[in-house]
Amino acid sequence: MKNKNFIWKKFFQQEKKKNYFIKLINKINTDINNNKIIYPQKKYIFNIFKKINFNNLKVVIIGQDPYYGLNQANGFAFSVMPDIIIPPTLKNIYKAIKFDIPSFKIPNHGYLINWVNEGVMLLNSILTVEKGKPQSHYNIGWEIFTNNVIKIINSYYKNIVFLLWGSYAKKKIYFITSKNLVLTTSHPSPLSCYKGFYFCKHFSKTNKYLILKKKKPVNWSID
Repeated sequence: MKNKNFIWKKFFQQEKKKNYFIKLINKINTDINNNKIIYPQKKYIFNIFKKINFNNLKVVIIGQDPYYGLNQANGFAFSVMPDIIIPPTLKNIYKAIKFDIPSFKIPNHGYLINWVNEGVMLLNSILTVEKGKPQSHYNIGWEIFTNNVIKIINSYYKNIVFLLWGSYAKKKIYFITSKNLVLTTSHPSPLSCYKGFYFCKHFSKTNKYLILKKKKPVNWSID
């Protein structure tokens, strides 16, 4: 089964009909209509699904919810718009890559489109957030949607690397079987990066696994 696009087309068709998803989208639209500021912008909420090549999917990195500051979130977990200051969490990710792969050049921006083009799915568990209110959209339905995304990947793919950073992301391990690889460590935020994230070497470990499975390794460079 080489072309995976029809799987995702069918997946979205099915999810859109489900009560949880209808309620979820209605809540987002109601909030926007009531002048609440929601991030990312509506056109970017499903950005990762629009930009990733599902036939080249290699890695899934699970985030929590989007950045809640002005113009930061762009629909890719951990990523920000090109002209936005790099958040501390992403700076820590860059530091961890540099420790793991010394040739890595730390960029001056945080736009991770290159990773997406390499087949890295940057998936937040929660796809929206209210401005200035982290975790404000927990338990409104996004978890159901993204858990179903992970289940679809686990069902129709093999030899995918799942990077689960932090206790919240680690809960997703229950949806992933042994035909795929799971790597876990602490979250890259300043509050927990010192608990293992800096020295996890997930980036080189990912590539060693991909090479072992006869796949092209990920080029982790940003520029």
